[in-house]
Amino acid sequence: MLFALSQGKEDGQICYSQLVDLISSKRSSSFRRAIGSGQRALPRDVLLDQAGLGIYKRFVRYVAYEILPGEMERRWYFYQHRPCPPPIFMAVVTLTQIIVFLCYGIRLNKWVLQTYHPEYMKSPLVYHPGHRARAWRFLTYMFMHVGLEQLGFNTLLQLMIGVPLEMVHGILRISFLYLAGVLAGSLAVSVTDMRAPLVGGSGGVYALCSAHLANVVMNWAGMRCPYKVLRMILALVCMSSEVGRAVWLRFSPPLPSAGPQPSFMAHLAGAAVGVSMGLTILRSYEENLQDQCGWWVILLCYATFLAFAIFWNVFAYDLLGVQIPHPP
Repeated sequence: MLFALSQGKEDGQICYSQLVDLISSKRSSSFRRAIGSGQRALPRDVLLDQAGLGIYKRFVRYVAYEILPGEMERRWYFYQHRPCPPPIFMAVVTLTQIIVFLCYGIRLNKWVLQTYHPEYMKSPLVYHPGHRARAWRFLTYMFMHVGLEQLGFNTLLQLMIGVPLEMVHGILRISFLYLAGVLAGSLAVSVTDMRAPLVGGSGGVYALCSAHLANVVMNWAGMRCPYKVLRMILALVCMSSEVGRAVWLRFSPPLPSAGPQPSFMAHLAGAAVGVSMGLTILRSYEENLQDQCGWWVILLCYATFLAFAIFWNVFAYDLLGVQIPHPP
């Protein structure tokens, strides 16, 4: 890392403050890998100029250019990356969502707009305001989906964005960000759309996507992913269209239903988590989060929101006299 840092200097020298910052701010795992590499220096060639790479190494190079903004960080990630452990969190979540959807699709014989089936809302995984005391539903709703279109959209983004993010930033950070978006989504619905149920992993998906898009914008000059403007526009159009579809299903259901349809507020809450907490995580590649004041400020804000939402769920429904639909 020191050698790679010196290559970016015209005089090839590193000052004492840079040495101290490098040693004190990096995650310990990177230094263990650096020590294990001994005196090996990172090649000076740009990664894109290297030939003769295998399929997996080309994929790792693609991930480096998709996620990381600096050439030094990309080279460091490329040469220290190991295929084990694999990005198992996003794979397990996506596979579980597909299996659950297939099970309910076969059982209900319905693959689109499953929430209109009277038996669907009886699932112990769905968040319903009448079952707020069952705390696991604030997270397990992410395994249920309205239909094939929502499942396809979420799983596609989880694999295209979530897997590369997990490869670069690790399972702990990305799983924490994803679950934080999921929990924020259900709690936001319980506060702002108090009569509505909730299904789908959109809270976590929008947390990942919003964090990645915000990181690309903040490091626009350093990002080397091709067709940045076109891909940014396409991503925003797709995400906005999904939100619009959720709003339409919530307020103008195309079929008669026994109660309110799932809320869209989880999308917005997930995006807020991604822009705040997620951006801090993605901008701290190989840096200790606990050493950053901004990280603790964001955690405090998130904890305050959780405390307020819990208080709201315990007392507000009775105080406001909210007419909750009868739980299935």
